[in-house]
Amino acid sequence: MYILELILGRLLSSSNYYNGEKKLTGGQNGYGAKLANIYSHEFTIETVDKNTQQKYKQTWTNNMSVCGKAKITKNARGEEYTRVTFRPDLKRFGMDRIDDDTAGLLRNRVYDMAGTVKDVKVFLNDEHLKIKNFKQYVEMYLQSAQDGAAESSGGASRPKQSLIYEQISGRWEVAFAVSEGTFQFVSFANSISTTKGGTHVAYLPDQIAKNLVAAISKNKAATVKPAQIKNHMWLFVNCLIENPIFDSQTKETLTSPVSKFGSKPTLSEDFLKESMCSIHPNCSAPIIALQFGNPLSSITS
Repeated sequence: MYILELILGRLLSSSNYYNGEKKLTGGQNGYGAKLANIYSHEFTIETVDKNTQQKYKQTWTNNMSVCGKAKITKNARGEEYTRVTFRPDLKRFGMDRIDDDTAGLLRNRVYDMAGTVKDVKVFLNDEHLKIKNFKQYVEMYLQSAQDGAAESSGGASRPKQSLIYEQISGRWEVAFAVSEGTFQFVSFANSISTTKGGTHVAYLPDQIAKNLVAAISKNKAATVKPAQIKNHMWLFVNCLIENPIFDSQTKETLTSPVSKFGSKPTLSEDFLKESMCSIHPNCSAPIIALQFGNPLSSITS
């Protein structure tokens, strides 16, 4: 049996893929691809090796119950890729078509990939998404927030949010903006959208809050608790975690302890200063310090 058939089309074919090796991927036990196969009328894997110049293609049908024979052909074009194509069995989900909500979720996921995965080209309905990096991806959120605010105010223009961005290392990217009074975040661990956050999200706001609390205490301007500061943060995190642990198969929350991240995300002094600086005449963005009232206006970067 070929390895691809074992991995993608046979249940109970593996235990845990890690086996002590430090990996920066998201999967642990190989469920994802098999589940996609099981819940599809048709599921096809196609992979090409430019070194051997061979192409492997295999198709399963009827919810993975019928396994087609693997076909190996020559690939003289020197290509190298892996393509998975599947036709979902919508009735298994109580659907007769892909509804607007599901289509929106899939579309959003494609944009996530374009913004968080480096050195790949991402296409949506054959259109190349020209999102170059995570910073540009975050700017789309700020633009959307600005457009939404203008619409709700009857078309009145509002200044665009100020964005603070830092690539801490090859494994960590962080961006910061001011929220409307509640803590907001958009986070990814190994390109998986952690919609409920987790340890990677909790670790960074604490650095910002502690820095600002220390500055406030030094200036004796007011007494502010870290939780109050956190309520004015909009945080964006894109990171790579070694052998990540999640709360469930849906991977909405990262539960890996900070000590197991494999790298330490420490924000620079410049990032911390910018995130707490007060407003000045040439700056149109709301700054976190001023949202607590005039006593904090003396804090400067």
